[in-house]
Order: sequence, then structure tokens, then C-alpha cells
Amino acid sequence: MRIRHATMADADAIAAVEAECFPVAEAATADEVRDRLSVYPDHFWLMVDDGSDGDVNGHDGSDRGGGHDDDHADATAVADGRLVAFVNGFATDEPNLTDAMYADAAMHDEHGAWQMIFGVDTAPDYQHRGHATRLLRRVIDDARLQGRSGLVLTCKDRLIGFYARLGFENEGVSGSTHGDVVWYQMRLRL
Repeated sequence: MRIRHATMADADAIAAVEAECFPVAEAATADEVRDRLSVYPDHFWLMVDDGSDGDVNGHDGSDRGGGHDDDHADATAVADGRLVAFVNGFATDEPNLTDAMYADAAMHDEHGAWQMIFGVDTAPDYQHRGHATRLLRRVIDDARLQGRSGLVLTCKDRLIGFYARLGFENEGVSGSTHGDVVWYQMRLRL
């Protein structure tokens, strides 16, 4: 397994995993994924199954690894393996995650104080193996190295405990109604 940032070539695989992980009303469309990638590809962290048994690391994805021959391989194929999981979002000085942020990639500010997280997605075949936790730890470490004030995300009530174990604090019901769902805003201060 390897962690790297996304390129435009990853757009279809990202959109496919997103469609598997979220209902239509909540999932980013393929066009939205492409819009985001065109503005902030370094704020997409991808975990790729490159066929290695080694530790997850910060490799740049320059070598090739093996893929998998299963039902989802074509939809989630990337140049160096299969897309296992990804985290995406952008940086901003705005302290709270708003619905407008999901649709407007131009709101990204590379020097923003807060790393917003729009989605934490793990392909169904790879869920419940700790991949999301490892990937989020990398995102947190990167935000710390970039001098961010912290990270902000929203989640459904069933996931509050998961994010709390990573140090996020529940700030209550979010102002976001993305997908007509009740979301809870979680914040990790660095």
C-alpha cells in the first residue's frame, strides 16, 4: 500500500469509489471531482494497492505495481495499482465547512488556516481494515507540517466516535445540509 497525491488521471477511479461510498445526493460527480482536481490535486490523498506488502509511505507513485482482477478493478484502476481509499478537501481561512465549499473549487486558498475534509472514502472491498485511519493520520501529519490551524469535517452521527478516536472534537450539528442529511461538525486543532 502506498499513499500519494492525485492527478487528473485518477479522476475516474476517484469518482467510482465516491459513487460506491455515498448516496447520489451526497456523492461528488465525476465533473465535480475533475473540477476539484484541476484546482487542488495536492489536497487529495490516495491510498493505492500497489501489490506490495510493505508499510504505507509517502512515495510519489512513480513505480508500477500490480492490480487486482476482481469485479471493481476496472472502475477503480489507477496507473500504479488499485484505488483503496482517498481523502479530499481544500484549505481555507473560513473556520466552518459550508455547503458552498463542495461545489466551488475556487474557494480553495492554498495558504488557508484550515484543512477542510469533504470526504473519507474506502472502496467496499477494503473497508474495515484500518485504511481510513492510516490515511487520515497522514492527512493530519501533512496539515501539521503545512502549518494549518487544524482540520474540519462533517460526519453522520454513527461516525462521531471514529473521528473522535483520531482527536476530532464534536462541535454539534453543522450548518451544512449537503444531501439533505444531518451532519455533525468535527474539528481537530493542531
